[in-house]
Amino acid sequence: MDNLAVLSVVALAPIAVIGFLLVGLRWPAKYAMPIGFAVVVAIAAFVWGVEPVVIAASGIEGLILAVGLLYIVFGALLLLGTLAGSGALATIRASFTDISTDRRVQAVIIGWLFGSFIEGASGFGTPAAVVAPLLLALGFPAMAAVMVGLVIQSTPVTFGAVGTPVLVGVTDGLSGSPAVEDRASLLGLPLPDYIATIALDAAIIHALIGTLVPLFLACLLTGFFGPDDRPRLRRFADGLGIWKFALFAAVSMTVPYVLVAALLGPEFPALIGGLVGLAVVVAAARRGLFLPRTPWDFAPRERWQPGWMGAVKPDADVAERTMHPLRAWAPYLLVAVLLVLTRTIDPLTEFLTGLSLDFDAILGTGIDESLQPFYLPGFVLIVASVSAYALHRMNRAQIAAAWTVAGRQIAGTAVALLFALPLVRVFINSGENGSGYESMPLTLADGAAAAVGDAWPVLAPWIGALGAFVAGSNTVSNLMFSLFQFSTAEQIGVAPETVVAGQAVGGAAGNMITVHNVVAASATVGLLGREGETIRKTIIPMVYYCLFAGALTFVLTSGIGVNLGTLMLVVLLAAVAAVIYRLQSGRPARTG
Repeated sequence: MDNLAVLSVVALAPIAVIGFLLVGLRWPAKYAMPIGFAVVVAIAAFVWGVEPVVIAASGIEGLILAVGLLYIVFGALLLLGTLAGSGALATIRASFTDISTDRRVQAVIIGWLFGSFIEGASGFGTPAAVVAPLLLALGFPAMAAVMVGLVIQSTPVTFGAVGTPVLVGVTDGLSGSPAVEDRASLLGLPLPDYIATIALDAAIIHALIGTLVPLFLACLLTGFFGPDDRPRLRRFADGLGIWKFALFAAVSMTVPYVLVAALLGPEFPALIGGLVGLAVVVAAARRGLFLPRTPWDFAPRERWQPGWMGAVKPDADVAERTMHPLRAWAPYLLVAVLLVLTRTIDPLTEFLTGLSLDFDAILGTGIDESLQPFYLPGFVLIVASVSAYALHRMNRAQIAAAWTVAGRQIAGTAVALLFALPLVRVFINSGENGSGYESMPLTLADGAAAAVGDAWPVLAPWIGALGAFVAGSNTVSNLMFSLFQFSTAEQIGVAPETVVAGQAVGGAAGNMITVHNVVAASATVGLLGREGETIRKTIIPMVYYCLFAGALTFVLTSGIGVNLGTLMLVVLLAAVAAVIYRLQSGRPARTG
């Protein structure tokens, strides 16, 4: 089977099966992922010729990674349960209501700004696991909370975890290539400065696309979760009522984000951009600047659709507002501070990562994996939970209840993740085979490149998104595809650094639909089993993001003129304007 087209179709099969089961048939991930795992194992064994021991080792590697992710989710669930039991969530909810009772405004502040800051500090799906339960506590439907947490997993992600997707993903993906060294030398740049150039290109593309993300988020929130007694078009149009606030919040984050990328490099754009934006926007909102005339809220709970809520209902359990806001917020503030300190103080980072559980040469193969239990965000979330016991004067019964609830909730998450991560590792490690084929991800990318030729920059972000969807990580996507993107760009004669930047942007966008992020975020609000419904919503902004990223990547490599990128950009801008006009024309004036 040497035909690239056929191999590409076969390599796509596990992804297609999962997508069909989750999105098409709306199966729960706990059923879809085991079937997807069986498909990828069969293809790896019988088509790629991967030895059983490598498949088994890859599965074990995936299980180790799944334990790390479950650790993070458990920490988020424990913190949520702890704050619910102590009554702090009632105060937190009130503190946001004091800023604005408008749910659109709350989603932008917590999701876009606070979420960007958490992404910059921690990454790896932590923002959705923190943002979703916080929004749930404020009275959002569980599915709306998850959607918000996932949609903002886009613009800040390339610079998440203090720049890991660039510093590890892109750098390690390109390191050791003579072609990359020659290109950097031609531009008169050492490799770190060349990587910083790629990061700046990615930041610019992100900023241009991300400017509409808060407004997009508001329209999705009102459209999918507005009252059923209003026409669907009117419901989506309600999101436009905060257009001034949404655009203000967008540029408050993206302007410092790009400046930091230009002046300081790839470590801090998301972290500082989110922090500066949060301070500026909250201060403006408290003064009533840019806020809509009429606040928007969800319909009364008894009118919500049954599928909107899950098993976790913390807002029904919290006490009345009884504590000072600073004391109530202290555990979340501690999470933010500890994440920043453990990621920016090198001796502390080295110490915590040195306390590692290493699994070398699993089953005698070349596959290694490790866990750093004191460096993973799960440890920080547990420390914050424990701190709340004293800060909020909790008794033994309240503490035991929080641990019991978190343990029961994490059990429902385990099945999907314990199959999802092994599936990913078999897919990625399929390059270690006896057939001589490239790995399944690289085969897919090769097939796509052969199909589109000179139009490759348009497709580059989609490959990044595919890698993130499969691997659940922008970092891993960049590791897999950065050199491939670089080489393809050189073959067609365009600037490879910009195409690699397009890869990084697409890899960030793919985080909105990656299965294990969806499962992890859903678990924190008790919404397991409805992952497909969530992906059906978040795939809309993902497609928007990749379409614009492809058009911008093409324009940045080929210039504005009579070409595919310019045509796409014009059509996309016209389409956005037409949609906004259509929504605006159907929106009653009182909602603005």
